[in-house]
Amino acid sequence: MRKSFDEQLAELNNELIEMGALCEEAIAAAAKTLSDDSDKLVQSVINMEDEIDRREHIIENMCFKLFLKQQPVAGDLRRISAALKMITDMERIGDQALDITEMSDYIRNAAFPEHIDMGEMARAAVKMVTDSVDAFVKRDVEMAEAVIKYDDVMDELFIKVKHAVTDMISADPQTGEYAVDLMMTAKYFERIGDHAVNIAEWVEFSVTGIHKGEMINDMVRRGR
Repeated sequence: MRKSFDEQLAELNNELIEMGALCEEAIAAAAKTLSDDSDKLVQSVINMEDEIDRREHIIENMCFKLFLKQQPVAGDLRRISAALKMITDMERIGDQALDITEMSDYIRNAAFPEHIDMGEMARAAVKMVTDSVDAFVKRDVEMAEAVIKYDDVMDELFIKVKHAVTDMISADPQTGEYAVDLMMTAKYFERIGDHAVNIAEWVEFSVTGIHKGEMINDMVRRGR
């Protein structure tokens, strides 16, 4: 019985790795659409977002079957519960990659201020997603914690864009519409980082039984 359960857990890990890889590809492709208006490239992001949605349902069904047929306890129960939470964040990452692609039509032909590097934000987002999924598969709490800390890097990149947007509008109010579109695009990358942090927090929960985000929310509700 345990052998069968372990095999199903290994299959769950593989599915999560593949879904995570799709998220990474979608982020990278979405970033490319900011400078490349290839219809093929745009369609690839759309297709990947559809496939991410499909895999969410596959993994969800796998988790429910493990709950119902195997009746997992303790650590195994946390692991499967964490997987269910993680795929929700990965699905949203796919949505935001598509949002970036849709925004690309508005900012592609305009020159980015030289101190704004959307590619840098994209690379940071990919790193966070990759490391958070790897942390789950390896059950590596230190790696998960590193993802959470790395969110400071993403936040700093977003702040740079925000300041640049403010400077653009001050220097030339006619750039306002483009500046807002630029800001929204950066915000989507920043949100992807937030979802990677969520995944990392669920990794910690799956291993330790403690979810820091839930602890903070509980303290806020209690007024501490």
